[in-house]
Amino acid sequence: MEENVESKEESIKREDDPLKKNFIDVDSPKEASTLINTNSQDSNKQKVGGENSIPSKIKPKKELPIEKKPFNVFINDHLLPSIIQEFKVRGLEVADINLKNTSRPIAGDKCWVIFCEIKDICSFWLSFEKDDISSLKSISLCKSDQKPSVIESFLIDEKRITLKLIISRILQRLNGQKLIGIN
Repeated sequence: MEENVESKEESIKREDDPLKKNFIDVDSPKEASTLINTNSQDSNKQKVGGENSIPSKIKPKKELPIEKKPFNVFINDHLLPSIIQEFKVRGLEVADINLKNTSRPIAGDKCWVIFCEIKDICSFWLSFEKDDISSLKSISLCKSDQKPSVIESFLIDEKRITLKLIISRILQRLNGQKLIGIN
């Protein structure tokens, strides 16, 4: 009994002592462990969302490269406007440009086809076998007053297809046929 009285007296002395104000007296190691875990969880809550919280460094989500976006988004929001802009910079006017799931010129098989008509100069059809920019592609082109007669493979050796690559190769094909006069 004397020990109990002494421990209570010591406990009271500890509470009065300003240096040992946060001291907690527990009877078993299990209680101590529970108290420690509870206190650490409380301090974590305080850091994350409490009034005294420290602002955490939130990394903004890295936006997908445009080439990784869904096919229709890539084509309609990025490729078609970029094609129009490239021809405009060269002083040419795009009379019509669109993407349709339709018959490929000459071959007649159904696929995704970008049709582009450059006013009074030429037309071209860029075909994608699937709704994926990495799928097999072909191109057909002709002068404005003619129909296409040849299908050529398009970007077959490229591992990484990018917006700039597609546009540069379209320009290269049209220039190679002397249709847009970049030479």
